[in-house]
Amino acid sequence: MTSPIPRDIPDLPALSGIPAPVTSAVPTAAVVAPARRPLTAAYRALVALAAAAAVVIEMELGSPLRAFSHFSVQSTALVALVFAVTSRRAWSARRPLPPLVTSGTVLYAMITVLVYHVLLTKDPAAFSMTLAPSGAAADPTGWQATTNLAFHTALPLAVVADWLLLTRPSPPRLGHAAAWLLYPMAFLAFTLGRAALLAPDWPTPYLYPFLDVDRHGYKSVLGNALLLGLAFYALALLLVAVDHLRPDPVHPRRGRLDRLDRLDRRRKTGFRLQPPVG
Repeated sequence: MTSPIPRDIPDLPALSGIPAPVTSAVPTAAVVAPARRPLTAAYRALVALAAAAAVVIEMELGSPLRAFSHFSVQSTALVALVFAVTSRRAWSARRPLPPLVTSGTVLYAMITVLVYHVLLTKDPAAFSMTLAPSGAAADPTGWQATTNLAFHTALPLAVVADWLLLTRPSPPRLGHAAAWLLYPMAFLAFTLGRAALLAPDWPTPYLYPFLDVDRHGYKSVLGNALLLGLAFYALALLLVAVDHLRPDPVHPRRGRLDRLDRLDRRRKTGFRLQPPVG
C-alpha cells in the first residue's frame, strides 16, 4: 500500500540558476476581443458626415484655399477622417485606432472651441471667417453662420461627448502630449509664411488677430504663440490625466480591472503605462 499524501506539503527550495517568472504587463483588455457597436458606429458616422459637409460648404462659399487655411477647418477635416475610420471599426468589431490619433483629435477639437470662445469672440470685428466685399471681417449669415457654429461649437462638443461617453479609456503616454504640439507649431509656421508670401494689398493676410504681425510685431506674436503653446501643452497633460482616471463607459467592470492592472504595473515598472486595446 502507498503512504497517504500529507495535507501540508513543505515548501520546496528554489533551484539555483532558474530565473523567477516575469510578471506579464499585458492588460486584461488586450486579450478580450472587441464587439460590434452599431449605435456608436452610427453616431460617429453622423459626426463624420457633418464634419465633411461643413468643410465642403465652407470651401464652396468662398476661397477654398483661404477657408482651408483656418485651424478650425483643418481640425474639422481631421475629425471627419478619424470618425469615419473609427465608425467602420466599431461597426466591424475591429481594434480602435491608437490613442496618439484619437486623443490628439480630441485635443485639437478642444483647442478649437476654447480659442474661439475665450479669445476670438471678444473682438468679433477682428476675426471672422466671412469677409465683406471690402475685405474686412463681417458677421456670418446663412450657411456661413451654420458652418461657423459647426466648426467652433457643435462638432468639437460632439467629439468630446464621444470621447467621454462612447470611447473606452486608452490612456496615452506623457510623451504624446509633446508630440501633439507638432501640429500647432507647424500651423504657426504655415500662417506666418502664408502672410509673408501674399501680396501687400491682400485683404486680411493674417487670419487670427493674435498672430497679426503688422499690428503687433513679430516679438509680440511669438510671445502670444509661446503662451498659447504652454496652454495647449497643459491642456494635453490634463487630457492624458483624465484619460487615466475616467471610468470606462463601455465596460465599467472591465475598466476597473484595467485600472488595477495599470496601477500594479506602475508599482513594479514605474510610470511606463501601456495603453489597453479594445
